[in-house]
Amino acid sequence: MQEPLVPGEFDLIDLYFRRRSARGDVILGIGDDAAVLTVPAARQLAVTVDTLVAGVHFPAATDPAAIGHKALAVNLSDLAAMGAEPAWVALSLTLPQPEPRWLEAFAEGFFALAEQYGVSLVGGDTTRGPLSITVQASGFVPPGMDVRRSGAHVGDAIYVTGTLGDAGLGLAWQQGRRTLEASDGAAMRARLDCPTPRVEAGLVLRGRASAAIDVSDGLAGDLRHVLRASGVGAVLDVDALPVSAVVAGQADARELALSAGDDYELLFTVAPDRAGAILAGMDELALRCTCIGRIVSEPGLQLTDAAGQPFVTPVTAGYDHFREND
Repeated sequence: MQEPLVPGEFDLIDLYFRRRSARGDVILGIGDDAAVLTVPAARQLAVTVDTLVAGVHFPAATDPAAIGHKALAVNLSDLAAMGAEPAWVALSLTLPQPEPRWLEAFAEGFFALAEQYGVSLVGGDTTRGPLSITVQASGFVPPGMDVRRSGAHVGDAIYVTGTLGDAGLGLAWQQGRRTLEASDGAAMRARLDCPTPRVEAGLVLRGRASAAIDVSDGLAGDLRHVLRASGVGAVLDVDALPVSAVVAGQADARELALSAGDDYELLFTVAPDRAGAILAGMDELALRCTCIGRIVSEPGLQLTDAAGQPFVTPVTAGYDHFREND
């Protein structure tokens, strides 16, 4: 079988990234020095950017379709945490070599998720170097309806969507640090490689949640970001943390749920009298949503078990790119 021709930079753009249909609010998309876009009336623009680097954010041998999916998903997750509806993305792709089969699979994974959420690719850049992918995503939110990290109040309940620890367990299995049944390992690895951005859940939080963040670097570490921004503390029940059956079977299930990262669930706080509306909305989405603690005035994060006894663990700092991480 003949190998496909290696594309040049502009051929690469035409072959793999210009081919998709654009939204009606894209006046000028890929092909010029900048995109020209229309922001709807009575909407504000939320913008986020993330970079994924091979060997840091995904194993180098990861299926390129999964890399494409995840590169977009992590940005959509950030918009979801703000209560924003995604609209446009720009993609900067750094490649060691422009391998056609890799590019085709990457583009399929990227655009499958983009089309699921009505997102248009409107520009970007390609260059040669170590594999890394940067995506900038933009979305719309009504004025005053964005959900920030800084709004948590004493007395608020703390909730999280979905389950925690699956992606971290999947990474450990892939690296040979855990032994799992093949089907369980594959399911956990899928949670690592192809996270689900909780876009619809983020819209449910608009006007109801007091604060929110997506769980990317570990629940405990990300919750601390909310606490610092809001000037409050929290008591967290580690026995209430929602985990899958596979994670529940691990001796360190609570540590995985607290610290493993890459879950991309939504962590949010809400006044007790507003929780019912959010839970009803999550039920309509068939999305699990669990109360795991409460906001208190005393600064810091207190971990307890179901009996109210202190739970001590050394691994709740969350991932940090500029320190040693286990």
